[in-house]
Amino acid sequence: QVRLVESGGGLVQAGGSLRLSCAASGSIFSVATVNWYRQAPGEQRGFIASITSGDSTDYADSVKGRFTISRDTAKNTVYLQMNNLKPEDTAVYYCEVVDHRTLKDYWGQGTQVTVSS
Repeated sequence: QVRLVESGGGLVQAGGSLRLSCAASGSIFSVATVNWYRQAPGEQRGFIASITSGDSTDYADSVKGRFTISRDTAKNTVYLQMNNLKPEDTAVYYCEVVDHRTLKDYWGQGTQVTVSS
């Protein structure tokens, strides 16, 4: 069983930055794809960014050029650097880890990001 803990959310003004962290309980990131999603009130959870075990990355069009996903395998942590934040980025952000060996996925509890205008 893998436990994920997200952190780094908070309240920031438009144009500001935050860095979210997704820390895993074990050394899984070398054999997994990690995805970040977000869910605003009344909306469905949507894909934001992903990073594979081979460090390939992908981003939703809405965050390209502003968000960067990265990982530190030694620290069992994946980061989401968010720059030039906009009010529409306000949501609860979740990380998901998909273990390539078992195809099981694991979710964190989410972290709230609020961007004021």
